[in-house]
Amino acid sequence: MHDFFCSSADDTHFKELADKVRYFKEDEKGVAVMCKVMEDMRKESKWEQIVASVLRWLSMGLSHEQIAEGEGITLEQVREIAGMKKA
Repeated sequence: MHDFFCSSADDTHFKELADKVRYFKEDEKGVAVMCKVMEDMRKESKWEQIVASVLRWLSMGLSHEQIAEGEGITLEQVREIAGMKKA
């Protein structure tokens, strides 16, 4: 458990974990991989928020056009989300 609370690879007791920490925090390729993962998570979270919002608007009877304009997404995306609701 100690190693999971370490912010530096040098403080960890297990070599395998230390190697991974160094890769994702210090190696240029590892940092790029971690940045991509974090960006993908951010985009996924934002999309989930949009879906929830669109579903609320649909339940209130707003038109697809109104929702698209209000959410700043395409009409096709609203239709896609509306189709998810029926599935």
